[in-house]
Amino acid sequence: MGNHAIKLIFIIALVLILSGCAARMAVLPDEVPPMHTVREFSDDEQVSRTRDPWEGLNRSMYKFNYEADRYVLLPVVAGYERTVPRLIRTGVSNFFANLGEVRTFSNCILQAKGKKSLVTLGRFVTNTTLGIGGLFDPATAFGLKRENENFDHTLETWGVGTGRYLVLPILGPNTVRSAGGLAVDGWVRWTIMSSIGPFAGTEVEAGITATETVDLRYRESFRYYESDYPFEYYMVRYLFSQERALKTLR
Repeated sequence: MGNHAIKLIFIIALVLILSGCAARMAVLPDEVPPMHTVREFSDDEQVSRTRDPWEGLNRSMYKFNYEADRYVLLPVVAGYERTVPRLIRTGVSNFFANLGEVRTFSNCILQAKGKKSLVTLGRFVTNTTLGIGGLFDPATAFGLKRENENFDHTLETWGVGTGRYLVLPILGPNTVRSAGGLAVDGWVRWTIMSSIGPFAGTEVEAGITATETVDLRYRESFRYYESDYPFEYYMVRYLFSQERALKTLR
């Protein structure tokens, strides 16, 4: 009965997303070319401090991500918002956040963080049972704070350097180390899900991945070329490096 219920939830989610895709395309403004170049702001050394020897490739990928975002992801997200009630969208976000507890737990173990491991395990068990498969988040109400660990941070703990700046397709700003961390975390998750009955099977896994991609973009407020900065690529790179530095200090 439980397996059928979970499958039914995914089928409903996929149908709603596909219906969103079929809805009319979101009206997005045309790209406005920058009025200045970064050379005009050469005194702002902070903007260009991050190592970026692959800038040509990264710029091309940044442009690709903008086009993919504009013509695919944002129209799908717009349809998702129109057709799926907010309560269900919140449940979908909670579900994927609960799956993310597995990644956080395994990396807490690898980083020998005992307290965080126990809290994360408590969150996962609470939300999976009382939260009906993770659709609700009673763990937060119980005072169990959500942690966020990944294999990139594990590599950092082990003394591995960040490597070069790297813009990934769809996923955006990263480093060589964080890209490797994403691959490892993704492989661990795929291995676990493939071994669990309701999530096994290519079609189900593809549906979960597609739904999670839409949910991730739905929760991300960033929009390409809407920052009004004439050197947005440099600004995004700078903010990415600063965000990582702040996380390291926590």
